[in-house]
Amino acid sequence: MRYAITKDGDALTVAIWGRLDATSCPELESALADELDGIADLTVDLAQVVYVSSMGLRLLLSWQKLMFKQGAMRIVNVPDEVMALFDETGFTEIIDIQ
Repeated sequence: MRYAITKDGDALTVAIWGRLDATSCPELESALADELDGIADLTVDLAQVVYVSSMGLRLLLSWQKLMFKQGAMRIVNVPDEVMALFDETGFTEIIDIQ
């Protein structure tokens, strides 16, 4: 997994490539821990994600819970396979997916 973080004022965009799973999530969670302080607008770009595990779902949900308190979160450019998972798990009902 690779990722890129772009910050512009109180907006943060995280682009992720590869797999969002038990191997990659701890690194990504650690990298964003300090970055999310004071962020009011979080965009997660999944255009290049090929797989999301339950650990990846947990990470996205934890970011959403944080952003409910301090701003808004959206997930963009979701591949069809990942969107099917979001539909099955009900994520489309609780997270803004565009």
